[in-house]
This record gives sequence, C-alpha cells and structure tokens, in this order.
Amino acid sequence: MSESSGSALTAGEYIGHHLVHLQNHPQKGIIDFSVFNIDTIFWSTTLGILALFVMWLVAKTVHAGVPGRLQAAVEILLEMVDSQAKGIVKNAESRKVVGPLALTVFVWIFLMNAMDLLPVDLFHTIFGIVGLGEAIPYFRIVPTADLSATLGMSCGVLLVCLFYNIKIKGFGGWVHELFSAPFGNKWFLYPINFLMQMIEFAAKTVSHGLRLFGNMYAGELLFMLIALMGAVGFGSTTGVLLFIGHVLAGTSWAIFHILIIALQAFIFMMLTLVYVGQAHDHH
Repeated sequence: MSESSGSALTAGEYIGHHLVHLQNHPQKGIIDFSVFNIDTIFWSTTLGILALFVMWLVAKTVHAGVPGRLQAAVEILLEMVDSQAKGIVKNAESRKVVGPLALTVFVWIFLMNAMDLLPVDLFHTIFGIVGLGEAIPYFRIVPTADLSATLGMSCGVLLVCLFYNIKIKGFGGWVHELFSAPFGNKWFLYPINFLMQMIEFAAKTVSHGLRLFGNMYAGELLFMLIALMGAVGFGSTTGVLLFIGHVLAGTSWAIFHILIIALQAFIFMMLTLVYVGQAHDHH
C-alpha cells in the first residue's frame, strides 16, 4: 500500500506502512538471515561513503591560513574527539586507531540520524511521480531506526573491545581475567566470574545498540504523527497535501530534533570510547 496510490489511509495504516522495510524477499513472522533491509543497507553505505569523502576532502584542502567554514567545523570536531579520547583511553598507541574510529562513529551516526529531518513522504512522493510507487512500496530512510543496524554497530564495537582485551592483556591474561574477575581468583568462584563477564559483555552490547535505536525510532514515530497532524489541517491523509502538511507542521520539531540527532551520535561515540578504554584496564 502506498499513499501515492490515491487511496486514503487511516492513521494506523499510514504509520504501519512507514515502519516496513524494503527487503529482498520479505517473509513475515519467519526468522530468515537471508532477508536484508535494502533501504538500511543503501542509506548506511551511502552516508558512510559521504562521510569519508567529506573528511578526505577537508584533509586534502587543509591549510594553515584562515580556515573555511567546513575546515573550521572539522577542526573543532577533531579537537573534541581527541580530548575525549585522551581522557578515556590512556594508551597513546591505541589512540592512533581508537581516535579515528570515534570520529568515524560520530560523523557516520550523525549523518544517519539526520535523515530523520527529511519529510516522511519525500521519497514516496518522488517514487510516485516517477512511476516507481508500486515497485518500491516501502522505503525507510533512517538507518539508526533499524535495530539490525544499531545492534550491528554495537557488535562491531564489541569486536574492537575483544581485540584490545587480547592485545593489551594477552590471550592468556584475558582468559584468566574472565574467570578471576570481579569476585576474585578462587576456583569455586570461576563459574560465577565467567557468567558475570558474559552478562557484562552482552549487556553492554545490547544496551549500546538499543539506546540509539530507541531514541531514533521514537523520533521517527513523532515525525509520522506530526505529518498526520499537518494532514488533518489540510483535510487529507494522502498525496501532496499530506507532504505539505508534514513540512509545515514538522519544521518546529525538526529544529529541536537536531539536538537529539547530535546528542545520540555523541553518546554512542562516548560509550565506544568508554568500552574500549575499559578493555585496557587490568583487574
């Protein structure tokens, strides 16, 4: 179902339609790891390439004179990330990798979150105009409102933490820590210590991804509700009037939502630094 088809949608149908991903072969109610959210993959990859291109462009054109606006913004961002990395990750050698990783995480997530500022029906309207409304009935544009994307990123952070646990402590030292912390190096405490360590790794990873997903998913829902509120003002829940109503009604919320977009990117970056920093600590 598509609002571009001209049939009026109820509020529930409208929201439900916008919460469905474009998939390669959707199978409802079935866990199938061969099913991919094509819209999430497309936007996360595109925005990642865009972020890398912008950073490369700034690095290529950087100069010691009076910086332009883009260079000044990137320099401020670099100083912020570098100061946070130095305060959390004490190992200077590790910061050569962790610092750029934190910067990449912040910029990438900020861009993905910023997709929430685009009008809800922008691409559905475009697809309808060019005749792709039936071919692309579903299309979500906020990758961080997809749990598979945020948990994927948090699992990536987990792998980085495991790498530094082994690199800093050695494989044997890390395994010993798994069984001796947090309650002490006693043989009868080994099972409890190991269980607590596994719970800690799982809790960190799941909460890391869920925090970002929950906030952006809620923001996406709010913009849908705002779009419906704007549509009520124009007396229509379909077509161009819905699009115009959403733009007008959503502008004021979008100004406030910019803070949420930046804050969630900052929080994810900071937790990444904290977790990697903890991987350097010996127990």
